[in-house]
Amino acid sequence: MRGVVFLDRDGTLIEDSGYLRDPAAVRILPGAAEALRLLSREGFLLAVVSNQAGLAKGIFTGAEMEAVHRRFVAAFGEEGVVFDAVEYCPHHPEAAVEAYRRTCECRKPGTGLADEILLRLRVPDSCPRFVVGDKMSDVSMGIRLGASTVLVGTGYGNAEKVSGERAGIAPEIFLPGMREAAGWIVAHRIGS
Repeated sequence: MRGVVFLDRDGTLIEDSGYLRDPAAVRILPGAAEALRLLSREGFLLAVVSNQAGLAKGIFTGAEMEAVHRRFVAAFGEEGVVFDAVEYCPHHPEAAVEAYRRTCECRKPGTGLADEILLRLRVPDSCPRFVVGDKMSDVSMGIRLGASTVLVGTGYGNAEKVSGERAGIAPEIFLPGMREAAGWIVAHRIGS
């Protein structure tokens, strides 16, 4: 194991089409599958951590979320990518669905899901960690984890870069997409 890469889903690996409830709408972003195959070949664990507040907001049902999840995993599987972990936070502090209304540590920028994955996969403290996403919540989670952070320009990335700069939050590097992020991660590990 050369490291663990925590990945956002919507806008980073697949097109962000708002609150995704239709499995047929899952579209892998150009270069994403190729990037993940590279990371996997190089010995990195791949862990998806995603906020899915659409469940809390009543926009989609648990069954719809699970159907999208299965299609997401299957779509990457068809491209030769196997994830070591895929976790979602369904909570939101202002949820319409009371069962999901809470402030939690699993919702990014919280590190709850990432911490659970690290324990479950028995990742040693000395193992390098990387976080790749298109939002500053991904970057903030990475900073809290002590990870190297990559903000990608896909999804909300370009707009988030500007808002993050205004708020004084910055990723370690800003790159156009997953292909470049994977190349940077591999080179970063070789150079360290």
